[in-house]
Amino acid sequence: MEGIAEGVKSMSLGVDTQKKNRIQVSNTKKPLFFYVNLAKRYMQQYTDVELSALGMAIATVVTVAEILKNNGFAVEKKIMTMTVDIKGDSRGRPVQKAKIEITLAKSDKFDELMAVANEEKEAAEAQEQN
Repeated sequence: MEGIAEGVKSMSLGVDTQKKNRIQVSNTKKPLFFYVNLAKRYMQQYTDVELSALGMAIATVVTVAEILKNNGFAVEKKIMTMTVDIKGDSRGRPVQKAKIEITLAKSDKFDELMAVANEEKEAAEAQEQN
């Protein structure tokens, strides 16, 4: 009986399939730097962030990841590509779409860079008020 209870405890029911540290990027809904800033916020809260996109939005995800890496905020942890079936037209035929998932981890300099960015933002706001 204990074995069954342990099995039930460890069983995932799929209720929370959305990861808390995943950003699903759209091609048209938001500007590029919305996702860059959102990823920075996620990295403040979690140690890493997963950027995910389908189809034409893949270029946006790659650009966001490169901006974060080139500015020293993140390091690449994992890149995964696949094709997924999505219900396409009204006839219900599945359409295959490319999917990418890029996992980024905080860089060693992340907290230092964020502190500098916050100081610059506060200085700019103080200057606007004067």
